[in-house]
Amino acid sequence: MASRRAFVRSMGAGLAASASAARALAAAAPSQSDSVKLLVDNPHHPTPAPVGVDRLPLAWYQRESARLRAAAAARGVTAVLLEQDPNLVYFTGCFRGSGERTTWALLPTNERDTLYWYSPAIDRDLITSWWCTENDYYFCYPHGEGGFPNRGEVVAGARVDLWAWVLGRLAARGMGRAVIGVDRELTPSQLRTAQRVLPEARFVEIGDLCLAQQIIKTPEEIALLQRAYRYFDLVHCFARDFILEHGTSTTDYAVGQALAQYGIELMMRDVRRDGTPHSAVGMEVTGHYVRAGVATAYPHPNQFFHTPLRRGEPVYVNCDILLGGFGGECYRNYVLEPSPPHHDRMWQVVAETVQMMVEEIKPGVACSDVAVKIHRHQVKSGMQEYIYHRPGHGQGTNFVGHQAPFIALGDHTVIEAGMTFSVEPGLYDAARGIGVNPSDRLLVLKDRSVLLSRVPFSREWSYLKV
Repeated sequence: MASRRAFVRSMGAGLAASASAARALAAAAPSQSDSVKLLVDNPHHPTPAPVGVDRLPLAWYQRESARLRAAAAARGVTAVLLEQDPNLVYFTGCFRGSGERTTWALLPTNERDTLYWYSPAIDRDLITSWWCTENDYYFCYPHGEGGFPNRGEVVAGARVDLWAWVLGRLAARGMGRAVIGVDRELTPSQLRTAQRVLPEARFVEIGDLCLAQQIIKTPEEIALLQRAYRYFDLVHCFARDFILEHGTSTTDYAVGQALAQYGIELMMRDVRRDGTPHSAVGMEVTGHYVRAGVATAYPHPNQFFHTPLRRGEPVYVNCDILLGGFGGECYRNYVLEPSPPHHDRMWQVVAETVQMMVEEIKPGVACSDVAVKIHRHQVKSGMQEYIYHRPGHGQGTNFVGHQAPFIALGDHTVIEAGMTFSVEPGLYDAARGIGVNPSDRLLVLKDRSVLLSRVPFSREWSYLKV
């Protein structure tokens, strides 16, 4: 069998060779490369979901839906009407996105396992093949009244107000006097339409209930998160090996493309799928934000990344991974020696504040108190000029990267077990072209917090000779 180094080297030999090398390397058992040997096990890590559990089961979504119905019923709500995509996926398990084609799901609070959909025709097969008591659909957006080409009804009818349309469907379902919980604040025009179509119904905003339930992760979510971070470990080992192998002969773009391809092959080795809907859902491995040199000095850069790796300059390996909608972000910064003293100092302060966040984020502590300690340390260390953002944010699921609460000066939420946060107390010096912003996902346990990856924040890991 060819060596890991040979596989890594071949990844730069073109698309066809790269695909073949990625599949072969992913199929092989993880070798004990120098990078793999540096991974740090943590006895506080949750047990990962086993191979074969690639998404949460329907029963989990039905249980979470029942919890939401009960919480809404306690506020006097008769039925929950979901519209926001993150909520639709979280409480139904049907992975799809609305775009301009709005979709609604109705959850009557006195019914446990029913789910009524109001959707565009484009998603009707996805919906009816999953959890669906009934699906009432319009054709497309903008929808013309009476126009359903799929039924042989080709009519350029008057444009339909879809909000009025779904309210009419609720009226037909006998909800003329219902208390309807909606997951967002209705606009004045929507309230006027509701008054016209359902004059005796009342609308209650319950977005806070939806968010509160998603903030505290269940054991099943945590297990799938930990499984995703096991892939992160190997993807970052691969990226580090790739940089060590190719050195200054490669670009940040090539590093990102290679790690994304390897990561997908690695995950798909384990994921059961047959090409039909509802398997291999919520999957992603990104590498398009890997960047080198001056681009690392901007928290939200707007340039395309295709820069050669150079000695004395930073490299920022940014990667997002999702499995069944669960995962998140895991970033690491590299210093290609020789390193300027100012870069060393920035790296050291970031490493110190990462450790501070791990120690300070725990149940009973206010988010703002953690932020104060981190920013004070940055300022005391002479880094105030290079601070651009809060130290961390809550992390959601199903492509929701940023979620409340935030490790920020203005967020006074008290931290609870089951919350998860990014850890990115980054520093950026645009004048010198240096940025340092690692990240990981921090899970709050009963008495402490733990980073979900095994990728270290150490000089041994980050300082590379190429």
